Amino acid sequence: MKKILILVMLLAVPVLTFGQNIFEKYADNDNVMFVSISPKMFKMLATVGADADDPETKDYLEMVKNMKSLRFLATENKAIASDFTSWVNKRSSKLDELMEVRDGDTRVKFYVKEGKDETHVKELLMYITGIEDKVKLKDRSINTVVVSLLGDIDLTKISKLTSQMNIPGGEHLKQVQKN
Repeated sequence: MKKILILVMLLAVPVLTFGQNIFEKYADNDNVMFVSISPKMFKMLATVGADADDPETKDYLEMVKNMKSLRFLATENKAIASDFTSWVNKRSSKLDELMEVRDGDTRVKFYVKEGKDETHVKELLMYITGIEDKVKLKDRSINTVVVSLLGDIDLTKISKLTSQMNIPGGEHLKQVQKN
């Protein structure tokens, strides 16, 4: 009976870890830069040192108030980058591709989940590959980045947030306004 129980437990482990979110999986991995911003932090950001009379600040505060989470993974480890790729491929099958930017070996892909209208989305997934030796974050080179934003996201304003947070690839979001 013990052998059967152990066998069942061993068979269940891959099933349980297969559904694990890529952000949870690599949150504590030393080969991965991990950032996660919660809704509470977004609310704090919206109230700290803001000039409520400035129109640009008002837009920024409104956008930040509607954010649920921002999660960011970056690595230079090729095996982990391959795992990121597999996860993004699975996740992107449930999203619409917004655009792809290629600059030399660097590729940036944007995927979205529809929101309340054509300029708003519920989810924005950015996947960036091939950026070796172009970006250094905290004394480490990176070649692969995954960014997930959840909330009521206005695509015409999101480039401001990603620029202020210095997220690699965020500058390409400015092209969304042109499209």
